[in-house]
Amino acid sequence: MRHSGKARKAAYRLILIALIVPFVILAVGAFVLPKGSLGLVIFGVFAAVWLIFALFTLYFFRDPDARVPAGANLVLAPGHGKVDAIGTVTEPAFMGGECQRVSIFLSVFDVHVQNAPVSGRVAYLKYTPGQFLNALKAESAVHNE
Repeated sequence: MRHSGKARKAAYRLILIALIVPFVILAVGAFVLPKGSLGLVIFGVFAAVWLIFALFTLYFFRDPDARVPAGANLVLAPGHGKVDAIGTVTEPAFMGGECQRVSIFLSVFDVHVQNAPVSGRVAYLKYTPGQFLNALKAESAVHNE
């Protein structure tokens, strides 16, 4: 199921906010910033940093069409990352015991839009508050939000 371009909308929203805030700061700072070439240099650096941020934001929130292989009973990866752990875990709340867990690590350069790996419906959803540990550490899978 497609998500109707939500990733691109989120990127545009971030870019707009990142554009409004600096211009408000610059408008207020117009009375404080030095006039002449130094003020132009400061504005140029500010504009360059914003442009780099905007381009990275569009890159980060990209949503390419998935190349799905043809065939019956296939399970596809939901994300564009690197499989970093496959193992058995105990999940008492929904699965009622042991189940297979496949962990996929996404770097900032991977596509962060997740797709459904199989057709079906959501039968269980649970929000678990947690920490914000480095995703490269194995314990982040258990303790992170």
